[in-house]
Amino acid sequence: MSFTYAIGDIHGCLDKLRSLLVRCEMHADGRPLAFVFVGDYIDRGPQSSAVIDCLIDLKAQLGENVVTLMGNHEAMALAAFDGSGPVRLWLAQGGLATLESYGIAEARELPSAHVDWLRALPLSYDDGRRFFVHAGVDPVTPLDAQDDFDLLRIREPFLSYGGDHGRLIVHGHTPLADGVPELRGNRLNLDTGAVFGGPLTAAVFDDAQTEPIGFLQAE
Repeated sequence: MSFTYAIGDIHGCLDKLRSLLVRCEMHADGRPLAFVFVGDYIDRGPQSSAVIDCLIDLKAQLGENVVTLMGNHEAMALAAFDGSGPVRLWLAQGGLATLESYGIAEARELPSAHVDWLRALPLSYDDGRRFFVHAGVDPVTPLDAQDDFDLLRIREPFLSYGGDHGRLIVHGHTPLADGVPELRGNRLNLDTGAVFGGPLTAAVFDDAQTEPIGFLQAE
Protein backbone atom coordinates (compact mmCIF):
# COMPACT_ATOMS: atom_id res chain seq x y z
CA MET A 1 0.00 0.00 0.00
CA SER A 2 1.28 3.44 -0.93
CA PHE A 3 -0.26 6.86 -0.55
CA THR A 4 -0.32 10.01 -2.64
CA TYR A 5 -1.00 13.29 -0.89
CA ALA A 6 -2.36 16.08 -3.09
CA ILE A 7 -1.94 19.49 -1.47
CA GLY A 8 -3.83 22.67 -2.26
CA ASP A 9 -2.80 26.31 -2.63
CA ILE A 10 -0.08 27.28 -0.12
CA HIS A 11 0.42 30.99 -0.87
CA GLY A 12 3.43 31.56 1.35
CA CYS A 13 1.99 29.81 4.43
CA LEU A 14 5.14 27.98 5.45
CA ASP A 15 4.04 26.94 8.94
CA LYS A 16 0.89 25.29 7.62
CA LEU A 17 2.91 23.53 4.93
CA ARG A 18 5.43 22.16 7.40
CA SER A 19 2.70 21.04 9.77
CA LEU A 20 0.77 19.32 6.96
CA LEU A 21 3.87 17.51 5.70
CA VAL A 22 4.42 16.11 9.19
CA ARG A 23 0.81 14.93 9.32
CA CYS A 24 1.18 13.22 5.95
CA GLU A 25 4.36 11.46 7.07
CA MET A 26 2.67 10.33 10.27
CA HIS A 27 -0.30 9.04 8.30
CA ALA A 28 1.94 7.08 5.91
CA ASP A 29 3.61 5.52 8.95
CA GLY A 30 6.64 4.29 7.02
CA ARG A 31 4.74 3.15 3.93
CA PRO A 32 5.66 4.57 0.48
CA LEU A 33 4.36 8.08 -0.08
CA ALA A 34 4.26 10.67 -2.83
CA PHE A 35 3.15 14.29 -3.04
CA VAL A 36 1.41 16.30 -5.75
CA PHE A 37 1.19 20.06 -5.20
CA VAL A 38 -1.36 21.88 -7.36
CA GLY A 39 0.36 25.27 -7.57
CA ASP A 40 0.20 28.77 -6.07
CA TYR A 41 3.11 28.40 -3.66
CA ILE A 42 3.82 32.13 -3.58
CA ASP A 43 2.11 35.52 -3.14
CA ARG A 44 -0.20 36.94 -0.47
CA GLY A 45 1.33 34.99 2.43
CA PRO A 46 4.49 36.07 4.25
CA GLN A 47 6.98 33.28 3.46
CA SER A 48 6.92 32.58 -0.28
CA SER A 49 10.69 32.26 -0.58
CA ALA A 50 10.87 29.76 2.27
CA VAL A 51 7.96 27.74 0.84
CA ILE A 52 9.89 27.27 -2.40
CA ASP A 53 13.00 26.28 -0.45
CA CYS A 54 10.91 23.74 1.47
CA LEU A 55 9.54 22.22 -1.74
CA ILE A 56 12.99 22.09 -3.34
CA ASP A 57 14.29 20.27 -0.25
CA LEU A 58 11.37 17.82 -0.32
CA LYS A 59 12.07 17.06 -3.97
CA ALA A 60 15.72 16.46 -3.15
CA GLN A 61 14.66 13.92 -0.52
CA LEU A 62 11.93 12.08 -2.44
CA GLY A 63 12.84 12.63 -6.10
CA GLU A 64 10.14 11.57 -8.57
CA ASN A 65 7.70 11.08 -5.69
CA VAL A 66 7.26 14.86 -5.52
CA VAL A 67 5.33 16.63 -8.30
CA THR A 68 5.03 20.42 -8.12
CA LEU A 69 2.64 21.94 -10.66
CA MET A 70 2.56 25.54 -11.81
CA GLY A 71 -0.18 27.87 -10.63
CA ASN A 72 -1.27 31.18 -12.07
CA HIS A 73 0.70 33.05 -9.38
CA GLU A 74 3.93 31.37 -10.42
CA ALA A 75 3.11 32.26 -14.04
CA MET A 76 2.51 35.90 -13.04
CA ALA A 77 5.80 36.06 -11.17
CA LEU A 78 7.69 34.71 -14.17
CA ALA A 79 5.96 37.21 -16.47
CA ALA A 80 6.95 40.02 -14.11
CA PHE A 81 10.53 38.75 -14.00
CA ASP A 82 10.68 38.53 -17.80
CA GLY A 83 8.96 41.86 -18.35
CA SER A 84 6.29 40.12 -20.42
CA GLY A 85 3.37 40.72 -18.09
CA PRO A 86 1.81 43.53 -16.05
CA VAL A 87 3.99 43.90 -12.96
CA ARG A 88 1.42 46.07 -11.18
CA LEU A 89 -1.19 43.34 -11.51
CA TRP A 90 1.15 40.78 -9.98
CA LEU A 91 2.05 43.13 -7.13
CA ALA A 92 -1.63 43.81 -6.48
CA GLN A 93 -2.38 40.08 -6.47
CA GLY A 94 0.12 39.35 -3.71
CA GLY A 95 3.44 39.74 -5.47
CA LEU A 96 4.53 42.47 -3.10
CA ALA A 97 4.50 40.00 -0.21
CA THR A 98 6.64 37.66 -2.30
CA LEU A 99 9.24 40.38 -2.96
CA GLU A 100 9.29 41.18 0.75
CA SER A 101 9.92 37.52 1.57
CA TYR A 102 13.09 37.71 -0.54
CA GLY A 103 14.10 41.12 0.79
CA ILE A 104 14.09 42.61 -2.71
CA ALA A 105 12.28 45.47 -4.42
CA GLU A 106 11.74 44.27 -7.98
CA ALA A 107 10.80 41.04 -9.74
CA ARG A 108 13.99 41.07 -11.80
CA GLU A 109 15.94 40.60 -8.55
CA LEU A 110 14.40 37.18 -7.87
CA PRO A 111 17.18 34.61 -7.37
CA SER A 112 18.05 32.65 -10.48
CA ALA A 113 17.77 29.27 -8.74
CA HIS A 114 14.14 29.95 -7.82
CA VAL A 115 13.34 31.41 -11.25
CA ASP A 116 14.74 28.28 -12.88
CA TRP A 117 12.64 26.15 -10.55
CA LEU A 118 9.52 28.11 -11.44
CA ARG A 119 10.18 27.76 -15.16
CA ALA A 120 10.47 23.99 -14.88
CA LEU A 121 7.07 23.50 -13.22
CA PRO A 122 4.70 21.37 -15.34
CA LEU A 123 1.09 22.42 -15.87
CA SER A 124 -0.55 19.05 -15.20
CA TYR A 125 0.06 15.52 -14.00
CA ASP A 126 -1.95 12.42 -14.96
CA ASP A 127 -1.57 9.30 -12.83
CA GLY A 128 -4.06 7.24 -14.83
CA ARG A 129 -6.93 7.74 -12.40
CA ARG A 130 -6.65 11.44 -11.60
CA PHE A 131 -5.66 14.52 -13.55
CA PHE A 132 -3.92 17.05 -11.30
CA VAL A 133 -3.90 20.69 -12.39
CA HIS A 134 -3.97 24.13 -10.83
CA ALA A 135 -7.28 25.65 -11.97
CA GLY A 136 -9.17 23.04 -13.98
CA VAL A 137 -9.89 22.06 -17.57
CA ASP A 138 -12.06 23.08 -20.48
CA PRO A 139 -14.84 20.47 -20.42
CA VAL A 140 -15.15 20.29 -24.23
CA THR A 141 -11.42 19.80 -24.89
CA PRO A 142 -9.56 16.49 -24.49
CA LEU A 143 -7.22 16.40 -21.50
CA ASP A 144 -4.17 16.03 -23.73
CA ALA A 145 -5.10 19.14 -25.75
CA GLN A 146 -5.86 21.67 -23.01
CA ASP A 147 -4.91 25.32 -23.35
CA ASP A 148 -2.29 26.58 -20.89
CA PHE A 149 -4.50 29.52 -19.93
CA ASP A 150 -7.35 27.22 -18.89
CA LEU A 151 -5.09 24.90 -16.91
CA LEU A 152 -3.83 27.92 -14.93
CA ARG A 153 -6.91 30.11 -14.67
CA ILE A 154 -10.23 28.59 -15.70
CA ARG A 155 -13.25 28.73 -13.42
CA GLU A 156 -16.37 28.55 -15.56
CA PRO A 157 -17.63 26.52 -17.31
CA PHE A 158 -15.40 24.00 -15.54
CA LEU A 159 -16.72 24.47 -12.01
CA SER A 160 -20.35 24.03 -13.02
CA TYR A 161 -19.80 21.13 -15.42
CA GLY A 162 -21.20 17.82 -14.25
CA GLY A 163 -20.01 15.49 -17.00
CA ASP A 164 -17.24 12.93 -17.04
CA HIS A 165 -13.71 14.15 -17.81
CA GLY A 166 -12.26 10.64 -18.02
CA ARG A 167 -10.30 11.35 -14.85
CA LEU A 168 -11.08 12.87 -11.47
CA ILE A 169 -9.81 16.44 -11.86
CA VAL A 170 -7.87 17.44 -8.74
CA HIS A 171 -7.36 21.20 -8.58
CA GLY A 172 -7.12 24.35 -6.50
CA HIS A 173 -7.30 28.01 -7.59
CA THR A 174 -10.85 28.78 -6.40
CA PRO A 175 -10.82 29.34 -2.61
CA LEU A 176 -13.51 27.61 -0.58
CA ALA A 177 -14.80 29.93 2.11
CA ASP A 178 -15.80 27.18 4.54
CA GLY A 179 -12.36 25.54 4.62
CA VAL A 180 -13.79 22.20 3.50
CA PRO A 181 -12.49 20.50 0.32
CA GLU A 182 -15.15 20.19 -2.36
CA LEU A 183 -15.52 16.67 -3.77
CA ARG A 184 -17.88 16.22 -6.71
CA GLY A 185 -18.37 13.30 -9.04
CA ASN A 186 -15.87 14.63 -11.56
CA ARG A 187 -13.55 16.95 -9.63
CA LEU A 188 -11.98 17.79 -6.28
CA ASN A 189 -11.15 21.34 -5.19
CA LEU A 190 -8.36 21.47 -2.58
CA ASP A 191 -8.03 25.26 -2.20
CA THR A 192 -9.37 25.66 1.33
CA GLY A 193 -8.10 29.25 1.67
CA ALA A 194 -4.96 28.70 3.75
CA VAL A 195 -3.77 32.28 3.19
CA PHE A 196 -7.20 33.66 4.12
CA GLY A 197 -7.27 31.97 7.52
CA GLY A 198 -8.52 28.56 6.39
CA PRO A 199 -6.63 25.29 6.66
CA LEU A 200 -4.11 23.88 4.20
CA THR A 201 -5.54 20.61 2.90
CA ALA A 202 -4.12 17.35 1.61
CA ALA A 203 -6.29 14.74 -0.09
CA VAL A 204 -5.12 11.20 0.62
CA PHE A 205 -5.20 8.77 -2.32
CA ASP A 206 -4.31 5.09 -2.37
CA ASP A 207 -3.90 2.50 -5.12
CA ALA A 208 -7.33 0.92 -4.72
CA GLN A 209 -9.77 3.68 -5.72
CA THR A 210 -9.92 6.93 -7.64
CA GLU A 211 -11.58 9.05 -4.97
CA PRO A 212 -9.64 10.19 -1.90
CA ILE A 213 -9.76 7.90 1.09
CA GLY A 214 -9.64 10.91 3.39
CA PHE A 215 -8.25 14.38 4.03
CA LEU A 216 -5.59 15.85 6.29
CA GLN A 217 -5.47 19.52 7.27
CA ALA A 218 -3.18 21.97 9.04
CA GLU A 219 -4.73 25.04 10.63
